[in-house]
Amino acid sequence: MPLAPGVYLFKDQAGTVLYVGKAKNLRHRVRSYFQDDRLLDVKTGTLVAEACDIDYILVDNEKEALALENNLIKQHKPRFNILLRDDKTYPYIQLTNEKYPRVYVTRRLRKGSTYYGPYFPGNLAHRVVNFIHRHFKIPSCKVDLTRKHPQPCLEYHIHRCLGPCVQGLTTDEAYSQAVKDVRLFLEGRHRNLISNLRERMEQAAEQLRFEEAAALRDLIATVEEVEQRQKMAAAEGDDTDILAYYAEPPLVAVNLFHLRGGKIVDRREFFWEHIPEFDPPEFFADLLLQLYLDQQYVPARIHVPVEFEDAPILEELLSEKRGRKVEICTPQRGPKKALLNLAETNAKHSFDLRFRVLKPSSEAIQEALQEALGLEVKIRRIECFDISHIQGTDKVASMVVWENGRMKKSDYRKFIIRTVAGNDDFASMREVISRRYARLLAEKQPLPDLILVDGGVGQLHAAAEALESLGVINHPLASIAKREEWIYVLGQEQDPVILDKFSPVLHLVQLIRDEAHRFALTFHRARRGSQRLTSELCQVPGVGPKTIQKLLQHFGSPERLRRATEAELMSVAGRAMARRLKSHWTAETSPASSTSSDSIELN
Repeated sequence: MPLAPGVYLFKDQAGTVLYVGKAKNLRHRVRSYFQDDRLLDVKTGTLVAEACDIDYILVDNEKEALALENNLIKQHKPRFNILLRDDKTYPYIQLTNEKYPRVYVTRRLRKGSTYYGPYFPGNLAHRVVNFIHRHFKIPSCKVDLTRKHPQPCLEYHIHRCLGPCVQGLTTDEAYSQAVKDVRLFLEGRHRNLISNLRERMEQAAEQLRFEEAAALRDLIATVEEVEQRQKMAAAEGDDTDILAYYAEPPLVAVNLFHLRGGKIVDRREFFWEHIPEFDPPEFFADLLLQLYLDQQYVPARIHVPVEFEDAPILEELLSEKRGRKVEICTPQRGPKKALLNLAETNAKHSFDLRFRVLKPSSEAIQEALQEALGLEVKIRRIECFDISHIQGTDKVASMVVWENGRMKKSDYRKFIIRTVAGNDDFASMREVISRRYARLLAEKQPLPDLILVDGGVGQLHAAAEALESLGVINHPLASIAKREEWIYVLGQEQDPVILDKFSPVLHLVQLIRDEAHRFALTFHRARRGSQRLTSELCQVPGVGPKTIQKLLQHFGSPERLRRATEAELMSVAGRAMARRLKSHWTAETSPASSTSSDSIELN
């Protein structure tokens, strides 16, 4: 190997990349893996034992090696590298590229739209989008704007949308102007926006359109207030990120605190489950590389609990990316050390919650669920639906309720599918959702904070169609697919929420889904048994539909009816009917009894 900087790749027999590393001297670094003392390490010994080939790429300097290493790790995801698995990706605001652009909060960037962010804390993006709804009236709806609709939704009536979905409510020019204002606002060009708004206000006043001028005046005041707040926050202190860890190898938890304007604005958690040889300097060198090199925003200071060799090179690389100096340091005393200790305490708490299976508080799980699904409001009530049938027969549905940390069985509901023929789960889901929420709307009852359906994207869209037919648009709606255990959120179907197996949010959603499935299955079995018994009783001479109904209502289930004594049957249907029923069941079970007896004698 050459005595030059570069990146090296350990590969197995199939050519799969096992590990990616960088070095200022490739020969010296790679040779160190084969020293006797390093071969005794679990990680290094296993890596060298599995590797069959070592490839390398030469670069001009260590900075290029650092950047190339990061790209190769993200590309190959080698299992011996420390991979950044983030439970909490920060949201962006998406401005779509369509005839009538809309704004959305999203956590994944794709081609074809303009993105602004990232925003943290996560709910800041939702607050900004809400501000856009109220003041610029650009919507976040899922309505098909390629065609016109007969009437607008509620968002137009409460003055949060210009109404491009209905002919005559707005013009293309007015909507385009609102979109231009939103772009200026999201780009932080507040002075340009205020100047533009003031010019339009004066023009409207000259043309005696006083109501429009007053609205523009209020918007100018609001934008000026936002700009002033941002200036004050920037003057209070530099932006700083603080990282700390707690480890019981192979399990590791890291907390990242974001300080903006001198205040802690958010906390981020990372977890690893397979790091048998935990080396803090190497760990944080890899973590910071993956964490910041691809981010749009880099803070002025990054505080870490341990010093590491590549810190000066990484500082230089991040400073070039930021356009200003970035400092990576390990505080030893004073307020900065106190904040580092606070982050360490929280990392220990995160470790316990994740790996010691401690039950989080109701408040904590609500916040975690809101954050994981990217929703605007805290989730206090969830209604979950499931469909149950056998090849399209005896179709039923269930609804279970989770509220404030526990299942609320008094609010459970059962549904018999009435309008769907055959095996069509999507149509069944549309019927159940329509019936449930048409009734709530008619009774003027509040809708749940989240509607959850069992299934994939198909069931999710079926539920969304049912809600839209009732005039309910943009309500939090999600589904969970059984096989992958992925959570699909309406409006973000292309970016399913994928949580690891330790996630308490995933455990909660699985618990609610499984309860809905159990409740639906129990109802399906009871209904199927009841129908079979009804069919059977119809064959008994003298037993009519009214008698069958009376018996089932009294005993409650087919099993209890079968187990009833002749005296109990007599009290409901009379002596003669009771004798007929008992004689029928005795004749029905006697062949099975003799067969069972014969088998015992043979044994």
